[in-house]
Amino acid sequence: MSRLRAFSLLLLGLLLAGPGYAQQAAPPPTPAKEITKPAKPRKLTRKERKELARRAAVDAAARQRPNLSEKDREMSEAYFVDGVRFLLLEDYNKALERLLKAYALNPTNAAVNYKIAETNLLSGNLKDATNFAQVAVKLDPQNAYYYLLLAQIYASQKQYDEAAQVYTTLIKAVPNSNYYLFNLADLYMAQGKLNEALAAFEQAEQKFGPLDEVSFKKQQIYLKQNNLDKALQEGEALITANPDEVRYVLAQAQLYATNNRLPDAIRVAEKALKQDPDNPRARMILADVYRQQSNAPESERQLKLAFESTTLDIDNKVRILVDYIKQLPNPALNQTAQDLAAITTRVHPKEAKAFSIAGDIQTVTGNRAAARANYLQAIRLDNSRYQIWQQVVLIDAELNQVDSLLTHTGQALELFPNQAPLWFYNGVGYQLKKQPGKAIKSLEYGRKLATDNPELLAQFDTQLGDTYHELKDFAKSDAAYEAALTFDANNAQALNNYSYYLSLRGEKLDKAKEMAGKLVKQNPDNDTYLDTYGWVLYRLKDYAGARQQFEKALKTTTDATVVEHYGDVLFQLGEADKALAEWQRAKKLGGASSLIDRKIKDKKLYE
Repeated sequence: MSRLRAFSLLLLGLLLAGPGYAQQAAPPPTPAKEITKPAKPRKLTRKERKELARRAAVDAAARQRPNLSEKDREMSEAYFVDGVRFLLLEDYNKALERLLKAYALNPTNAAVNYKIAETNLLSGNLKDATNFAQVAVKLDPQNAYYYLLLAQIYASQKQYDEAAQVYTTLIKAVPNSNYYLFNLADLYMAQGKLNEALAAFEQAEQKFGPLDEVSFKKQQIYLKQNNLDKALQEGEALITANPDEVRYVLAQAQLYATNNRLPDAIRVAEKALKQDPDNPRARMILADVYRQQSNAPESERQLKLAFESTTLDIDNKVRILVDYIKQLPNPALNQTAQDLAAITTRVHPKEAKAFSIAGDIQTVTGNRAAARANYLQAIRLDNSRYQIWQQVVLIDAELNQVDSLLTHTGQALELFPNQAPLWFYNGVGYQLKKQPGKAIKSLEYGRKLATDNPELLAQFDTQLGDTYHELKDFAKSDAAYEAALTFDANNAQALNNYSYYLSLRGEKLDKAKEMAGKLVKQNPDNDTYLDTYGWVLYRLKDYAGARQQFEKALKTTTDATVVEHYGDVLFQLGEADKALAEWQRAKKLGGASSLIDRKIKDKKLYE
């Protein structure tokens, strides 16, 4: 049968379902050549539609037309079928127009009233929907669907009492409609009428016998009424009626646990484990109960046993691990979280999210190398998540592993070429590799992508200031630092490096002093900043001030550069022997300037 033919039969079935179309016997068949098509429907005016809607609210019996002509019957049927077609197409205006024309010809037909009510409901005209649905029910009080539509319309208007009354009438008036007791009970529950809902459920149980769904609903009601004993009785009844269903045992154990009946929760959860020894939910309930009893070792053991199960899905495990992350770092929890993460990756070796969450836990607990290994495995399984690539790159930078940084930023940029942070770290990697030209290309490209992120833009500018300095393009270097400080006048890296490089060049020393002094004032114990400030003062020939800064710095560092600078200032202050000793110490530490050997050999200062 073609789809078109099936659709035609469907419409015919809807047509024949309406009680009004069987009011008179069908005439004998007309010869084919005498069949005439119904007149083309005339579009009703707005005034006509309003008048028809008004008339529908009046008692249908007063308008009965028992002697409907054959022509009117055919016209009404044609309009009805056309209206139903437009209703299925969700063209409610045309559907209503056709159905109202059918109604004008045969207003006492229940099916027509029903469809007009449905169309009005779907189009949001609840007042007319109510009126037509009421008429449909009155015309055919044995049709359950008419009651259901009327109840739905009332509920849509939050007229719950009226909706409940419709269900009550339906159950009494229509044979074999006791099933709608469940609808009535749910409606009472939605209203908070718990006693009425219980009565409806109990009436349903009398009709259909004990039902699991009803027991669950009754449990909810008893719990809302703070009647725990009744709720537990329903749970025990479920277990008794379904002795092989472990889910009911688990639900009862959870109910005991939630209501602080901890010994009972353990008893029932262990009963579930006797039925299903590997059930992870039972283990989770026990883990929670033992935690509440402050029995941490047993709680941890049960949780690990639950994690060993493949039936506890990965998403549940991830949610639990996320809860751990919120509490980390914590010496009492770090190892447990790491163990659970390790179990997760072992049990779910093909799940990227297992390795990703394991990486997060290792990151929070301070194990960067292990974190990166987990992130990289997550990427092998699913390389589409930018956040994981970002974590890998950050760890590369923190561990100062430049080759890895360049490798991973390069791979990530193939997938995410519009992510400015990746270009930033790629540029940093090239800078650390002493390839400033490549660094500039990455940094300048990334900077164009970061124009809507001022904070990231300032980081690009600071890094460009450093890199242009290496290329001795001092104009661009200074401009980059100035741009960074325009956004954040307290940018520590920009203040430190800009002032230091100015001191090396012997330019704008007053500006350098101002920036370095500001930084030291904000960070009085930072040896790097103290060294910078000391060197700026040295270049300004304030040797006493410089000595003071270097000596503060040397309380917390043995950096060769700082030691060598201290030797230089001592020489300028006429303490040549002490200067030589500091130069020798700087050479021994490693990392001093290329002039250190000449200073030591000639016992003279070279700059």
